[in-house]
Amino acid sequence: MKLTCNEATTICDKSQYNEATLWEKLKLRLHLLLCKKCGKYSKQNSFMSKCYETKRITDCTKNKCLCDEEKKIMEQQLKEKL
Repeated sequence: MKLTCNEATTICDKSQYNEATLWEKLKLRLHLLLCKKCGKYSKQNSFMSKCYETKRITDCTKNKCLCDEEKKIMEQQLKEKL
């Protein structure tokens, strides 16, 4: 049941994208209680993900993203070329 720091960071990444199993999340929580470096990694990783999401939302509201119609046109053009 012992988790290495490398395994813990992998589970931490998976957990942020809701890809970790319940068992992995439990093992990660136990590891984070004992390992301060992984706890710091987890906090920093969470912060960076929130910053990225905020930036993505901000850019999309400033019309730096394709609208749905543009995406459909691009998708159709790709299908035609394939």
